[in-house]
Amino acid sequence: MQNDQKFPGWHGTTIVGVRKGGKVVIAGDGQVSLGQTIIKGTAKKVRRISPGGFDVVCGFAGSTADAFTLLERLEAKLEASPGQLARASVELAKDWRTDKYLKNLEAMLIVTDGKDLFVITGAGDVLEPEHDVTAIGSGGNFALAAGRAMYDFEEDAEVIARRSLEIAAEICVYTNGKMTVESINA
Repeated sequence: MQNDQKFPGWHGTTIVGVRKGGKVVIAGDGQVSLGQTIIKGTAKKVRRISPGGFDVVCGFAGSTADAFTLLERLEAKLEASPGQLARASVELAKDWRTDKYLKNLEAMLIVTDGKDLFVITGAGDVLEPEHDVTAIGSGGNFALAAGRAMYDFEEDAEVIARRSLEIAAEICVYTNGKMTVESINA
């Protein structure tokens, strides 16, 4: 084993977000893996936060402790800018990229208020999906491809999100079918 590799290496998670028909759905699997071992199968990686009575649904991939730190920071940004998810997301991404402590956090977020849908990364990115489907995590590309393929043929955002996650779980060994699903209306 090389010394420069992180051991034992946390892997896992697939989070998918779908916006369609006046609704945004974020779904996440429940598997937490440590190397080749499944540590937990029912983790909740999708949460609803309500800073100042303003509902936001968030899904996270990566280190759980890092993601919780970022969710707390996002909540504080939303309290400072109520109802302005885009502004709060950009402020979080700026802090995440430049702050000495935050820039070492290893996670990604999908966030929505029903109107906006963003992926926030530690590289300072706040990305809005072009095709109203986005996904992150180890099975993210599988879920993204499945969601994009279904988008024109299925009217229900929740059906698309759930089936996309099921397909990712069939392909990615770090993703399971134990889902947490949250939706929010536009």
